[in-house]
Order: sequence, then structure tokens, then C-alpha cells
Amino acid sequence: MNIRKAQTDDLSRVAEIYVFNNRVNFFPIFKDEKFSFGELQVVSLADHYFKKDEILKNMYVYDDGVIRGFIQMNGRELCKIYVDTFFQGRGIGEELLEYAIRTLHAEYLWALEKNSRAISFYEKHGFSLTGEKKFEEDTTEYLVKMER
Repeated sequence: MNIRKAQTDDLSRVAEIYVFNNRVNFFPIFKDEKFSFGELQVVSLADHYFKKDEILKNMYVYDDGVIRGFIQMNGRELCKIYVDTFFQGRGIGEELLEYAIRTLHAEYLWALEKNSRAISFYEKHGFSLTGEKKFEEDTTEYLVKMER
């Protein structure tokens, strides 16, 4: 298994994966240049992760010599799952999701309603839409709840 608990030295790579995924997947939806290319920066995000022990305690990376993706949990909620855009389509996301379900007992997650690719991926792995929605913080876009 290539999945392990994240360490402090992993945080800059995790932040890099998150920032570039966010720009590729969410900028087209939110169209917020100030956030995507101003506020959202690898160094400041890595620093934020470093200062928040609870984030690191609940983060796991896919590492086969290169950190290719990560997950972040909060109890039974899968908060984040990201695979570097260069390594998508190789089954890494599936391995991370299965690890979250099998080992960390993930039961639910929130997905951006307009992210049909992610919703389809989660449905393929046993998650179903619950009908529950909430606004993504500080936006007019909805998140939808999915459960196993």
C-alpha cells in the first residue's frame, strides 16, 4: 500500500496538489481570479497546514516515491481528496477513496454541486446523493451531501 499518514515535510507538496487542482477544477465555476491566483498560494497554504495540528493528524498521502495525492478526514467525513492533475486517471483517487472508506471509515462527504465529474466518481464507489445541500462558504454555489 502506498498510502501513509502525512508528515510535516509533505505539506508543501500537499498544498501544491490542492492549489493546482483548485485552479483547474474550481476556477471555471467560481471565476474568482483574486482568490484563485492571489489568495490561494502554495507557500501560504502549506504554512496554514503547518500551524494547524488537527489538519496534519487527519491527512494521508499517496506516496510511491512521489506524493501523487492526499485525503483529509474529519471524523467520518471525507473533507478532501485530491490527486495531482498530472497523475489523474491512474487509479490513485480510487485507492485513496477506498482507503478512506475501508481504513478510516469514511461515511459521507460534501461535493460541489456543479462538479459532476467528482459526483460521478463518488457514485461509482458507493456514495449516493442525500438531497441535502448547503452553500459553499462565501459563495453562491451549493455543496451536496453524499453518503455511503
